[in-house]
Amino acid sequence: MILYHGSNTEIEQINLSKSKPYKDFGKGFYLSDNEDQAMNMAKQKVIQTESGSETINRYEFDDTRLNDGSLKVKVFTSYDEEWAEFILANRNRNNKNKVHDYDIVIGPIADDKVGVQVRLLLEEYIDITTFKNRLQYIKGMTIQYYFGTQRAIDTLKKL
Repeated sequence: MILYHGSNTEIEQINLSKSKPYKDFGKGFYLSDNEDQAMNMAKQKVIQTESGSETINRYEFDDTRLNDGSLKVKVFTSYDEEWAEFILANRNRNNKNKVHDYDIVIGPIADDKVGVQVRLLLEEYIDITTFKNRLQYIKGMTIQYYFGTQRAIDTLKKL
């Protein structure tokens, strides 16, 4: 399968140390199987950094690796409470340690306003069901692929 990473630059070699913490599935390298979604991310990155140009980095991934036992994989198939709690744990800045030990996590992208919703839940203004409902991506479900270990990164072939 082909996966896409939107950025403001060409990525010659993936370096997990450059990844930012407190993302949906934790600190890691994120891709999409949807090229339009990756382009939207590239546009966002250019605006955020005020540098570079919209760039789609393409990778080949042998998806049979998801089930061959060589990688620890977690798949969320829908917006459910388990998914919402997983995102909450990864987005919670009070968690200073890595939340999980998965090599790859696949699941829906949360809405862009995650930080606000995390705060509302932690301060008990909303419950987990409301949190889950508010995280559903407004443009419809789009799947993201998180590669969080070097072992996972090594399965990607740059195209």
